[in-house]
Amino acid sequence: MTHLVGPGDDRAKRSADGPQAVAPEIADAVERLTNLWSLAAQGAVLRLSLHQLRALRALEIAPGLNLTGLAERLDIGLPTASRLCDRLEAAGLLERTLHPHKRREVRLSLTGHGRNVLDDVAERRAWALGAALAGMEPEEREALGRGLRAFLATRTERTPLPGDGTSDM
Repeated sequence: MTHLVGPGDDRAKRSADGPQAVAPEIADAVERLTNLWSLAAQGAVLRLSLHQLRALRALEIAPGLNLTGLAERLDIGLPTASRLCDRLEAAGLLERTLHPHKRREVRLSLTGHGRNVLDDVAERRAWALGAALAGMEPEEREALGRGLRAFLATRTERTPLPGDGTSDM
């Protein structure tokens, strides 16, 4: 776990304008946001795993995906994706239908119940995030919004990781 620097921390005295200087603070904030996100989702009517939520979200964004497409989007193997779909179908959240033009292909789509569960999770997450943001001053929220927009504008599809030879940091 990373930790935010505080007034008594020597790291607070060094320059905080470089990417590596602010990275631990952002990592801590992301970890806390992830925890907030998970806790809000766990309060939903139907408790789902992170993989199940990600699968439902992927099908919400791209209805009609086949099993291979879903596995690729979730970065999991086909057997894992198949078992995941079995559980979601058994829970009434997902349905499988034959592709109208490709006899061997099965399309995956959300059921009405699946959409309702995703809506419930989204509402709970928005409420939890709103409650957290309410503790900030309006100018702090605006600065956070500007920073997040800038981050999203510069983010590449694949962010380089340490040791992969593509990072120049």
